[in-house]
Amino acid sequence: MKSNSRQKRFETLVGAYTDDLYRFGYWLCRDPSVAEDLVQETLLRAWRSMDKLRDSGAVKAWLITTLRRENARRFERKRLDLVDIDDYQVPDAGGHAPDHDLLLDQVRGELMSLAAEYREPLALQVLMGHSITEIAHMLELSESAVMTRLFRARHQLAKRLEQPAAALAVAG
Repeated sequence: MKSNSRQKRFETLVGAYTDDLYRFGYWLCRDPSVAEDLVQETLLRAWRSMDKLRDSGAVKAWLITTLRRENARRFERKRLDLVDIDDYQVPDAGGHAPDHDLLLDQVRGELMSLAAEYREPLALQVLMGHSITEIAHMLELSESAVMTRLFRARHQLAKRLEQPAAALAVAG
């Protein structure tokens, strides 16, 4: 009976975040099957460590951090072939004008060309909707370091795209 209540607690805590984990995992690796593996490994680690979780309000940040670490472990185990980002297209679900698609491709390309220390916090804020406090916790940085990295990431993107930095600012 105890395992049944543990399973229900796990499903309650973690079940709502599986899609977010997959989205973030896919963003990190750009491979659907690897993203699924990352999510499975993350959920397995969460299952094993669930009893150690003190703050159930921090589950999402805890899971995202675990997924990031699982992704890092992937590189510790083996070296992957490098893929030229220019050869890889992410299908866009919306039917936008060609100019809009071109701009999106340009922004994606420039975002991916940022150093990981700038790209990751920006993606966590813009794509995942995390606050500066949550990002600082996930990346194990101070809030001021996160704000600095976000500012620099936006500034670099704006410079590369030749637009004012304010146009890329996202309310966070």
